[in-house]
Amino acid sequence: MALETWLIKVKKSIAHSLDSVRASAPRAKPAVIKKSSVGVLAFEISGLMSKLLHLWQFLSDKNMIRIRNESICLEGVRKIVSNDDAFLLGLACAEIVENLRLLAKSLSRISKRCEDSHLRNFDRYFSEFANTGRDPYNWVLSLKDMDSKIKKMDQYVTTTALLHRQMDELSVLENSLKKASNSHFKDSDISSIKEQKIIELRQKFLWQKQEVKYLKERSLWCRSFDTVTSLLARSIFTTLAKIKLVFGINHGYPNSLPRSLSASATVYPSENHNTCNFVSGPLVKPPVFNEFFESNTKMLNPPSSTLGAAALALHYANLIIVMEKMIRSPQLVGVDARDDLYSMLPNSIRSSLRSRLKGVGFSASDPVLAGEWKDALQKILGWLSPLAHNMIKWQSERSFEQQNIIPKTNVLLLQTLYFANQDKTEAAITELLVGLNYIWRFEREMNAKALFECTNFTNFLTLKRSSN
Repeated sequence: MALETWLIKVKKSIAHSLDSVRASAPRAKPAVIKKSSVGVLAFEISGLMSKLLHLWQFLSDKNMIRIRNESICLEGVRKIVSNDDAFLLGLACAEIVENLRLLAKSLSRISKRCEDSHLRNFDRYFSEFANTGRDPYNWVLSLKDMDSKIKKMDQYVTTTALLHRQMDELSVLENSLKKASNSHFKDSDISSIKEQKIIELRQKFLWQKQEVKYLKERSLWCRSFDTVTSLLARSIFTTLAKIKLVFGINHGYPNSLPRSLSASATVYPSENHNTCNFVSGPLVKPPVFNEFFESNTKMLNPPSSTLGAAALALHYANLIIVMEKMIRSPQLVGVDARDDLYSMLPNSIRSSLRSRLKGVGFSASDPVLAGEWKDALQKILGWLSPLAHNMIKWQSERSFEQQNIIPKTNVLLLQTLYFANQDKTEAAITELLVGLNYIWRFEREMNAKALFECTNFTNFLTLKRSSN
């Protein structure tokens, strides 16, 4: 009985000691979940920021005025694309919106790695904002806040670009160090020089490594997916809000658009088409709410009567540029070059060219007519050539190799041959070919005549000398 009582006391004492230990032990701190950084995706995100910065700058008052006063007023645009201001401005708006949609699509893929559920659903909220103007999380920024975000993104882009260069340099130093470490020399003098070189390379490598580490901390590399997505999402929302404001979509200000955004560059044309005043109001008929992006995409589909629909815009641009060079120096055009030009012509132009050249004589010796043709060709090239060169620029900036590079020009699709009427363009090209044919033959005849006269004069001098 005494033993049982003793065992009970020991059990209670041990239990009391364990409770004391538990009470005095410090509570474990909850584990802090560190958000994953974007890492090597910093370079792709930097590219998105660069494009968004370029798009925001493109929406500046200065550029919008340039579009209204210059881009849609180009003679070539008026002759073979359209002379309807509303239609042309609608094309400009549709292309800008499409560029923003592609940026948003890229961000949507990145946003899936965010921890914030709202950011993960960026694509849904963006479509809802585009269609209805609803902004439940107030992602549209004021002009002052947007300027601050623009400066931050610009700094990120600059620092990330510098990081890319420094990482390349670090890789070069690492390879040089490995190469120097693996080389062996028997000569002691050479060996000591090699050791000194290795020490210097190692020191440079360590310094460069520290520089890369510092730049990673300052650039996008160490930012979280939530941070960069939030920055880009707010900027994309604000950019779309400004597009809607500038082009007068939805009859004025969307409900969530701050009035601090500049309205001075709205481009909807006034009733007097001879002036270029800017008034608020819808640019074109507002799209149905649930089809905002779809309606813009459809507007960029070229009509069946255009070069874009026939997939001939780029080919005709190259053809016009080749003819431009030949017209500039017809005396330098050989028979082979002339044949190569003819081989570039599609059947429709060959047919119209043959019908135009019927009945034309073989002689081209009239200098007055040749001068008139030169003047006429220069006038045609004056309005047709800019569209051809713009087509080449627009296409080259959107090639696969250049897709991650910021566009260097502000060329819009409406300023190219893409929406040009095929019949009108082919008529202009045919006129160029007829004129080129005449001045080419005129130059050859003049050269042949000059050579013949020179030969006769030389023979005359030879005979005169021999007679003396």
